[in-house]
Formats: sequence, structure tokens, C-alpha cells
Amino acid sequence: MDGLDDIVEEFLVESHENLDQLDTDLVALEQEPDSRERLSSIFRTIHTIKGTSGFLAFHRLEEVTHVGENMLSRLRDGALALTPTRTSVLLQMVDTVRSLLASIEATGGEGSVDVSAVVAAISAAMEDAPVPAAPVPAEQPAAEEPALEEAPVAAAPEAAQSLVPAPAPAVEVPSPVSETRVPASRREPVLEAPEHAEADTPAADAAGGQARRAVADSTIRVDVDLLDELMLLVGELVLTRNQIVQYVGRSNDTDLVRASQRLNLIASELQEGVMKTRMQPIDHIWSKLPRVVRDLGLQCGKSVRLEMEGRDTELDKTLLEAVKDPLTHLVRNSVDHGIEAPEDRRAAGKPTEGVLTLRAKHESGQVVVEVADDGAGIDPAKVGAKAVERGLITADALARTSPADVLQMIFLPGFSTAAAVTNVSGRGVGMDVVKTNIESIGGTIEVESVPGEGTVCRLRIPLTLAIVPALTVECAGDRYAIPQISLQELVSLDAEKAATAVEEVGGAPVYRLRGELLPLVRLTDVLGLTSDRHDGHVVIAVLRSEGRRFGLVVDRVINTEEIVVKAVGGQLKAIGLYSGATVLGDGTVALILDVQALARRALRAETNERQESRLAALSAAATDTERQRMLLAAIGGGRRVAIPLDTVTRLEQVRTESVERVGNREVVQYRGAILPIVRLDRHLGAYGESDHEVLEVIVYSDHGRSVAIVVEEILDIVDGEAAVRSDIDDMGLLGSAVLGDKVTELLDVRAAILAADPAFYSAPVTPAGVPASLLEA
Repeated sequence: MDGLDDIVEEFLVESHENLDQLDTDLVALEQEPDSRERLSSIFRTIHTIKGTSGFLAFHRLEEVTHVGENMLSRLRDGALALTPTRTSVLLQMVDTVRSLLASIEATGGEGSVDVSAVVAAISAAMEDAPVPAAPVPAEQPAAEEPALEEAPVAAAPEAAQSLVPAPAPAVEVPSPVSETRVPASRREPVLEAPEHAEADTPAADAAGGQARRAVADSTIRVDVDLLDELMLLVGELVLTRNQIVQYVGRSNDTDLVRASQRLNLIASELQEGVMKTRMQPIDHIWSKLPRVVRDLGLQCGKSVRLEMEGRDTELDKTLLEAVKDPLTHLVRNSVDHGIEAPEDRRAAGKPTEGVLTLRAKHESGQVVVEVADDGAGIDPAKVGAKAVERGLITADALARTSPADVLQMIFLPGFSTAAAVTNVSGRGVGMDVVKTNIESIGGTIEVESVPGEGTVCRLRIPLTLAIVPALTVECAGDRYAIPQISLQELVSLDAEKAATAVEEVGGAPVYRLRGELLPLVRLTDVLGLTSDRHDGHVVIAVLRSEGRRFGLVVDRVINTEEIVVKAVGGQLKAIGLYSGATVLGDGTVALILDVQALARRALRAETNERQESRLAALSAAATDTERQRMLLAAIGGGRRVAIPLDTVTRLEQVRTESVERVGNREVVQYRGAILPIVRLDRHLGAYGESDHEVLEVIVYSDHGRSVAIVVEEILDIVDGEAAVRSDIDDMGLLGSAVLGDKVTELLDVRAAILAADPAFYSAPVTPAGVPASLLEA
């Protein structure tokens, strides 16, 4: 319902369901007046409506259900006997409640529905007094609004007392629910009432006059087991779809290809729809945490404020249940260990009230949940000392371990830095269970901390476990699947390049990817197999796990497809390299690789020697400009510039007509963001031809910001190794060099970027993707 709060909407849905059941129960109760079980059920239903209406400040609804609850309580306790009159006034109460709910649904409030008559009727029925007849105005026009609101509750008590037909004016009174409650002698006239009622209820759309579905009819309750079964069937459909699409791809029958494409589309939409039915906002588990934080804060003598961001982020119901306990444990841990006592915070110059922040968002096909506190943080030195004390690591190994890896030791079994054991923190177990539980659903957990400033625990959870997109690779003749949630990019090296590009640093294979050394793991080595590829080509799948990247070397990449995840047996699970299995489109079975387990092999603690070698290699890569590959571009007037290839994110073509202005700067809309433009011809004083319909654009991106550098023509990519260089420069240049037998100017890329976006290296990007500098233009 538009404009209704989610709590009110849920209250309306449940109340309508309960009222329908009350109608049945009250009528059946007349046949079994001594049924305590049915009376108790009716009492609980009315009690629930009364309690919620009081909480939501619907006072008239609370008043009428309160007096009804009093009668039901006395009936249940045997203090009153059920008579037809009492049944009638209870049914009248149900009708009045229904009218109030209709008004709440239409306007958000109780409107002008009068409850005094029905309250008086129920009170009189409890005292065995004659039920008062509500006065009916002598000449009340049917078209007046007050009559439409007040008459339904005025006519019903009369119906409960007498079978005499009401005076003629009452025939016009709308009562959309009363036709099944009144005696037969009055039923005929009242049947006309719903036509009048619908004209003033939300069922008619004011704009178009079309009927609008009521809130009670807009939802349906479905058993979770049925949804699970439906998801399994959709999974099997996806498998069959994959097989048909692959088979038809080898066919020349046009009609068959068209039919398979249609099947592919329908199956994808059905899969998406079924998955949506299982999605629930993370607020379902967050809603219980404010109470947890409050109680723990009082218990620990701390003042803690809980803030939540992204409560509407949706997650599969199964995963939501799986993440509930780990999340609760992290919150308890932050309050107990993370946030300091008020006197300690005051001494550290902090507010005495600690802040615990929960954040959730969708990112790259997964849900990222953060538990952040502004407490004392975690000191890696203390963590390392505790790990050595407990025998979890040797002192020598600790000295060779980076601070970031030391922090991950808090997830080791039996680890705790608590000075004292409390009934909140337990006895040093829990964080290892959190990690195990998160990894069991295909997720990861990372911890970041700054001593004195706070700690952030970051969970990365897949949206669903049932059907996931994956990359299929081959190794030693067998097929394996890699979930695309962990895949960043693919790199293919021919034999010549692989011989020089893959190096060894500190005894471990690495590949320099755009200036960054990437640790490599050969899948054949992990599996103890022999590669069947002997041509020297190297295929690297660049994967990300626990905040760090590594490269997985495979024999071949087959394709990408959506896979249905099947559980593996205990023997395969014990190996620790597989998270499941699937059936591919060609009918073969493929094991799904556990990226976290592979990452642990690649990203073991580096030795001092390896760290020094890595830093030296990075330094050499930064200073060795002789071997840097360059992009050559013409800027007009016969001038050419060379741009380091590692500063080029991508090359694009943009139509001139799509260039717009913000103040005195040119911009272009690109992939949902606004990119500032710098034209190199103007920047360097060349001023070439400007009547091109299509602009050649070099896009450079870094830390979420991008700029577009416009050139006249992209010429070539060359190796600057043997270039004859000169320090002769000019504004916007670093010098010049002979590249391709021609003198080429070496572009000062930083100056060009700052010409497009002066705040590129300092100011943040706004949420809308607009550089902050443009907002000031």
C-alpha cells in the first residue's frame, strides 16, 4: 500500500486474516458454546489486535477490541453464558473492526468511524441489559458523507436485538460486511450497500477509476518447504536449459535455435522470480539487535548507541538464518571487548557513549555486512603475544608475519585476548565458529582495526547458494567451476610472454599485473596432477579472497554458465578444496573450487626475504621507465604524444553530440557516472580539427574516480625500451623520445588529469558519481 508504514501494512494483513477466521469461529461457537479451546483462540486473536492497535495509537480500534476482550474473557472463564445476543454483538464488533481497518488502509487513520454504539451494545450484553438501539436520523440524505461512516455501527445493534426491518433511510447505509450477519428479513435491502461503500474506499483508484487490490489481498503466506522444493525444481530446469542450449548451439535448425533462446529467457526470468520469493530484508535479524546491545551495555556498564545503514538490503532466507548467530556474536563481542568503559573513553578523549554501526549493501553480486565500532581497536602486538603464549605460532614465524595476517589469528580455535572471562565473552571460543559458519555458506570474513580508533569486521555473503554464475575451467583433462563472485579478470599469456612475465620472488611464482605483483597458484600443483598443456601458454584466473588477490593458473577456460550447486560427500569435503559439485551443460560433473582454501595456499605469511624482494621488484617497476609500454596518439597539427599504458583503463569512442557542459567544463555521461573531459589538443596548445562526429577517448580510473582524455587518433602501442629520450619539454610534457622513427612528446599524465578534474587526487566522489570539483564549477 502506498504511503503506509511497513508495520501498519503487516498489521492490516494479519488482522484481515484473523477477522476472517473470527467470523467462522464465532458462528461455530454458537453450535458449541462450551468449547473452551475455540473461546481461547478467539480471545487470543482479539487480544493480539488490541495490543498492536494500542502500540500503533489506533485508539478507537483499541477501545472496541478491549471491551470485546472483556466479554470473551468472562465467557472463557464461565462467568457468562454464550447467547445469540452476545454472539451478535461480538460479530458486530468484528464488523466494526473491519470498518476501522478499511479506514486505516484508505487514509492511514481511523477516520470518522464511530465505535460508541458497539461499545455500548457489548457492555449492555455483558450486564444482561437490553441492547440499546442506536438512534436513526429521521431524514438523512444518503449522499452525505457522515451517513456513510456512522450508519454501519448504528444499524448493527438493532439487528442483534430485533428482526423488525429498519426504517427506510437505513436501507441506503453502506455496510460491506454486514450482509452475512443480519437476519433474512433485512438482508435484501443491505445488498445494495457495497456499491456506495466502494466509491469511498481505496478499492477505487481516484486517478483512473480502476479497482485497486486491497492490502489484505496483496500478500499470501507460503510454507518455506514449498519454496525450497520450488527452488530445487528451478535448479533442475536450469540444468536442463543449459544442456538444451549447448545442444541446439551445434544445430542449424533456425526454429529450434529460436525456441531454445525463448526457453533460455523464460527459464532465467522464472529463476529470478523464484529467487525473489526467498529474499528477505536483513532487518529481519537486525531488529533483534538493539535489545541485545542495550542489555549488554547495561550489563557491562557501558553506554552504546547502535546505528544501522542498509536495513532494506535483501538476502536469501536460508542465508539470513545462517548469518544470524555469527552476526549476533560479532555484535556482542564489539560491546564486550571493542568499546571501552566510559572512564577509559573519557581518558582517551572520546565521547563516553560508544557507537556500534551495522552496514549492509549489495556489491558485485554479494552482500557485504560490516560490524564497526569506535572502540579501542585490536593491537597486533597483543594478538601475536597471545598466539605465541598459546602455542598457535612460534616467535620466529610471528616476526615474519605481517600485521594484517596477525589480526586474522583472532579466528583461530581457542584464541582470546580477553583479560577476564565473562558470561558475555565466554571462554575464548566463538570467533573461530563465526568464521567456520560464514565460510560454510560460501562467505568470507575479514577484520580491520586501528588501535585506539576502532575495529571493523566485514562479512561477504553470496546472494543465494542454490544457483550461481561460474567460470568453467579445465585442468589435467578434468573440469572445475569457479564462482564468478570471486573472479576479477582473466589473463592469457602466449609462450614468449609467459617465459618473461612469470617470475619468482622469494621462491614463489608471481606475475606482474599492471605494476602489481600477483602471487600465483598452479591448480595442477594443488591437485597433485600433471598439466596436459605443453605449448607454454599460461592462463591465469585473477581471484580475490579475504581482501587480497592471487592468480590461479589453469590449463584452459571453457565458458561461463549458471550452475546449480550440489553438496559433496564427506570424503570430498574433508579434502578442503571443494565447496560443492555441479552438472554442466554437456552432462559432465564438475567440482566447484573453494576459493578461500586456494587463497590460503597462495597468501601464506610472507618471509622477510620475500617481502624485501617484493618491495624491491615494485620499486624497480616504478623506476624502470625504459621498459614501459606506451600508447601513441595524434593530437592534431602533426604532433604525437606517448602515454604510459598502465595509466590507460580503457579506450572508448564518444559521439560529439553527447558532450555536455557543467559551468565552463566539458563532461560526458559514461557508465552511470559523469566524467570530466580534457582535450589534449587544447591542453597542449595544438588546437587540431574539432568537427569530428566521434571523439577518441582514453579513460583513466583510480579509486572510484575517472577522467576522459580526448585525442584525435589512437596510433599504436609501442615498447619504450630502446627509445632515444630528451629532457626537452614544454607545458604539460615530461620530455620527448623517438618512438617509431618520429619525435614523440611524453605526456605529463598527472597534469592532464588535474586539468580535467583538479580534485582528482584529493576530493571524494559524491554518491551520484559526480566529481566534487564539478559541483563547484
